Amino acid sequence: MKIFVAGASGVIGRLLLPQLVQAGHDVFGMTRKEEQRGAIEQTGAKAIVADVFDREQMLNILTAVKPDVVIHQLTSLSQGSSAENARIRIEGTRNLVDAAKQAKVQKIIAQSISWAYEPGPTPAAEETALDSFAPMPRNTTINGVVALEEAVKEIPAYVILRYGTLYGPATWYAKNGDTAKKVINQEMKATDGVSSFVHVEDAANAALLALDWPTGTYNIVDDEPAKGIEWLPVYAQALGAPAPDIQSGAAPWERGASNHKAKNEQGWILQYPTWRTGFLKSLQ
Repeated sequence: MKIFVAGASGVIGRLLLPQLVQAGHDVFGMTRKEEQRGAIEQTGAKAIVADVFDREQMLNILTAVKPDVVIHQLTSLSQGSSAENARIRIEGTRNLVDAAKQAKVQKIIAQSISWAYEPGPTPAAEETALDSFAPMPRNTTINGVVALEEAVKEIPAYVILRYGTLYGPATWYAKNGDTAKKVINQEMKATDGVSSFVHVEDAANAALLALDWPTGTYNIVDDEPAKGIEWLPVYAQALGAPAPDIQSGAAPWERGASNHKAKNEQGWILQYPTWRTGFLKSLQ
């Protein structure tokens, strides 16, 4: 197939491109940074430098490429701004989807998140409602997720991948990542809030497999949602950092997510089934 990957130089995109090429697809990788062109081309994909906020540019590019599938891996995480990330989910997705519709794209695979669900006592399934009435500043993130997911549903076939917290190479949890630095400096406290993680290799593999998955929404998380008081000491130890301080309490939405649907309905197999062993492996 002819596949257009938006966000090709991101932490998932850079792992996904070579897999798509190796599978025999004709791959176009879009990035907004000219300096990423070489890395994209080294994978065997064709590089396109473009700005997703330039609506006309996106319309022209997708019309020219005419891909069978668009894979949306666009994020804006480098500055740690939830507002900027929400903007790319709202405005960027709108431009990408409209361009895909004009080019008569038949399928889209899109990156979403698994911590956008409403509060609850157990890990959330895909049928659980999103946290649409969350107060600010969380509402900024939720509005972006809702806009993204509603937009991609306008394409005839869609797969929404609600990723857990990413760890592994080039993520905030890598040895030189922002989270690692905070843990080393003992700036993060272990709480009762539940998180679901996923290694970037498993996240990229899910996007590859989603080419054959039916329309729907899937939580892409590992097997073990866990409280901060469980996972953070394990991560700190793997990092060689001091044990974190404990702080009781949690936000009501910190509930984790279930991967039952992706595993049981689509046969998704994780290379890193749990953070418990995955943290150490990814930091060696």
